[in-house]
Amino acid sequence: MSGTIATSRELALRYGTNPHQGAARVFMPDGSPLPLTVLNGAPGYINLLDALNAWQLVRDLRRSVGLPAAASFKHVSPAGAAVGLPLSDALRQAYFVGSGELSPLAAAYARARGADRVSSYGDWAALSDTVDVATARLLRREVSDGVIAPGYEPVALELLRGKRGGRYPVLQIDPAFEPPAVATRQVFGVTFEQERNTYLPGEDLPRDMRVAQSVLKYTQSNSVCLVFDGQVIGNGAGQQSRIQCTRLAADKADLWYLRQHPQVLSLAFPEGIDRVDRDNVIDEYVRGSALSDEDKRAWLDTLTDVTLGSDAFIPFRDNIDRAARSGVRYVIQPGGAQRQSEIDAACEEHGITMQLTGVRLFHH
Repeated sequence: MSGTIATSRELALRYGTNPHQGAARVFMPDGSPLPLTVLNGAPGYINLLDALNAWQLVRDLRRSVGLPAAASFKHVSPAGAAVGLPLSDALRQAYFVGSGELSPLAAAYARARGADRVSSYGDWAALSDTVDVATARLLRREVSDGVIAPGYEPVALELLRGKRGGRYPVLQIDPAFEPPAVATRQVFGVTFEQERNTYLPGEDLPRDMRVAQSVLKYTQSNSVCLVFDGQVIGNGAGQQSRIQCTRLAADKADLWYLRQHPQVLSLAFPEGIDRVDRDNVIDEYVRGSALSDEDKRAWLDTLTDVTLGSDAFIPFRDNIDRAARSGVRYVIQPGGAQRQSEIDAACEEHGITMQLTGVRLFHH
């Protein structure tokens, strides 16, 4: 299903951010039709915040990298995002996708969902391209709160309409829609207005740096993002301290890589155990003592060529020191720290190449 999208001018919602907040709706202030259509289910207020932020992210990734893109959003920040590159056998096993053929879009969603499977539980999915059957099959078996895409193949749409007893929210967005150049919002009855953030990473940057910057643009600040082979492997969102962002992102990246440890991949599960329980068991197994600290460190030392992106300048070298332990060899950040020389020295010590952009990417 694609092509012209029939839209309404207003969508009434059951409630707002919380159940006690009524009178919830979405509409276009100028009275024009909404750029999206509900094809199934009944999305809520938070669902639509996730959907519209996630759509912008995958649209940017598609434009910047030139590949199908997917995002897994939770609470208005991406738990994962990726472009459609093939999966290794280890990733197929770690992501529970089996050996069947995956389209580039399906591979993108498997990667986005696989970055942090525990956090992605109950995610909102965004897809840059028309959803095919392979992608719908992946979505149908995951615990997810909804999906937004520019179109759906007929069989794919029917598969998704059968999810959650027919209540799974499916949104179709007009890919040609462009928002106004000026963005507005209200806080405590006061209207804020600013130029919309239209920054798009250029083709002069390596692919993983483009992915990192696109993800940071739609991650609640402060934020630090680790990317490897076209996918987020750890995203640290909404922390007041940048070192906490870095620790969070790097710890998630470590867990992502430890899930691919041969001992973890060889775990045997009883028949009938569902995907959520497997995720939780693996998470506890990796965090626990089943793998010794020495085994973990030896495995993590084989991860390299990871890219770290920071939405604002890196203030102290502790961020670089922590990132290096998670395989980071490339950093992209705005620059401008008072202690930039110390950060440069840390990068030289760890063999890290750093790109300064002069562009801050705060998102609130």
